[in-house]
Amino acid sequence: MKKIIYIGILGLILSCSTTKQAVKTSLRNNQTFELTEISTDTTYGLSEKKPIQVGGVDKKEGPLNERRFLNALAGPNGEEISYHRAGSCCSIKSKNDPFGFGSVMLDNYRVTWQGSKDTISVYINMYDYGTLKAPVGFTIKK
Repeated sequence: MKKIIYIGILGLILSCSTTKQAVKTSLRNNQTFELTEISTDTTYGLSEKKPIQVGGVDKKEGPLNERRFLNALAGPNGEEISYHRAGSCCSIKSKNDPFGFGSVMLDNYRVTWQGSKDTISVYINMYDYGTLKAPVGFTIKK
């Protein structure tokens, strides 16, 4: 009987762990992701249809991962950026919805740098994981 219980628990653990997406990300420090590439897709991160997938909600690090990503960015000429969270927007489908409804909300950040004529909207998904790249128009912080 104990074997059946242990096998059932093990099966439950394995089935839960296989539903999570995993993408390797490395940290420059606890507050900053290590980015190595700039996207060539002009909509990546700049449109709610192609949000930056930083993940982390499953580890209670969703908002931290959003900041880790933004902290890795620089302006087009290496300028230090500033950002603020404008709010949640844009419902999208996600199998990682913690409430089981199948959709989540993106976070919208407004990003600017000294000398910029405008602020840029960056759309971030903290529920799903993906390959992290700097959006077109940004560089990677040195």
